Amino acid sequence: MDLYDLFLQHPVVTTDSRSCPEGSLFFALKGDKFNANAFAADALAKGCSYAVIDDARYATDDRCIVVADVLKALQELATLHRKSMPAKIIGITGSNGKTTTKELIAAVLKQRFDVLYTQGNLNNHIGVPLTLLQLRPHHQLAIIEMGANHPGEIQLLSSIARPDFGIITNVGKAHLEGFGSFEGVKQTKAELYRYIAGEGLAIFINRSNAHLAEMAGKAGIDPEKQIGYTLGVSDDPACVSGEITANDPLLKMKCHTGDEVVIQTNLIGAYNAENVLAAVAIGQFFGLSGNEIKQGLEAYQPTNNRSQLTITAHNQLVVDAYNANPSSMQAAIQNFSMLEASCKTLILGDMLELGNDSRAEHQTLVNLLKEKNLTRVYLVGNEFQSVETDYPRYATVEALQEVLSAHPVRNCLILIKGSRGIQLEKIIPFV
Repeated sequence: MDLYDLFLQHPVVTTDSRSCPEGSLFFALKGDKFNANAFAADALAKGCSYAVIDDARYATDDRCIVVADVLKALQELATLHRKSMPAKIIGITGSNGKTTTKELIAAVLKQRFDVLYTQGNLNNHIGVPLTLLQLRPHHQLAIIEMGANHPGEIQLLSSIARPDFGIITNVGKAHLEGFGSFEGVKQTKAELYRYIAGEGLAIFINRSNAHLAEMAGKAGIDPEKQIGYTLGVSDDPACVSGEITANDPLLKMKCHTGDEVVIQTNLIGAYNAENVLAAVAIGQFFGLSGNEIKQGLEAYQPTNNRSQLTITAHNQLVVDAYNANPSSMQAAIQNFSMLEASCKTLILGDMLELGNDSRAEHQTLVNLLKEKNLTRVYLVGNEFQSVETDYPRYATVEALQEVLSAHPVRNCLILIKGSRGIQLEKIIPFV
């Protein structure tokens, strides 16, 4: 019996020997610091029906399926399963906003379709296959998020997921340590466009973004396969357009889809306007009415510390602490500077994975804070230690916790933003 036949009989997959649902398949992945082959017997004892391994020394019985490479077997299994399922796949990537956009698209499409979409941040060479293996015959659409921090990764994920449609939210200065430069970012993200040009049906593209237009052209995307959206006025009647009508602090928009639709979102930040428009354009493309699109977007509540308004006993918090790079950080600061509040405070954490550009990018950020006349600022992390600034700096979150305990902030609107590794969410109980 081949591996796919086994999967059809046991369609639950786990890669964690601590979580072994009865009748599941265990894939023994290897990492830099672990070799899950050693846990195959444990997984079988805990309830897995079979264990897929690539080290025959750990084949304790005939329930161990030995393959040449477990990761490759998982990826090939996912592709085979994806090809056998009827769902159309929308692949999504971008430097900023891809997770929020994915959630917004799902919120819209769920108004009419049975939708599978990436949960959490399962957007890499392991997470994408695991998501695809959750496809079932009843799913009509799937939204697959694709992350990358090195060249070639989007090409790999596209070859696994085989998307019918693609969307790149934007390109910015993210993961420069891995990509080498902004051009490296563009080249890697454009791998999704290049796949769609050869194998897919269409892309959804922000007409206002010159970088995306250039990338689509170089990838050879037929203009007829480009479904556009834009913030502002568009001369193209087929292009979804929109404008911000309020941002105080929740984003409200008027969108033009043939009909005029007013959408009161639960999102913080003008920088989310283009993410909303992407979801509107995709909803319209798949035949949803303006009212269905409106209902989906207005029902969506942000979670996971992304563009989230949090009210504490003492302050209002704009929590966007899941990730940060120069592009997203500058957008957040620009937006925050425009919000009306008698007292505004910023708690900013390091932007990680910037390589040799790190010091310059952190200095640019500090200069922007000064330019916007933002005076109540706390900076957290080692990268901020090297910049020239009068703002108070703290090497760790714990150090800032002590300061906020001794000198609490009260009756303020507070922006909390930094890279995930800084763990700024630990500050929330102290404000």
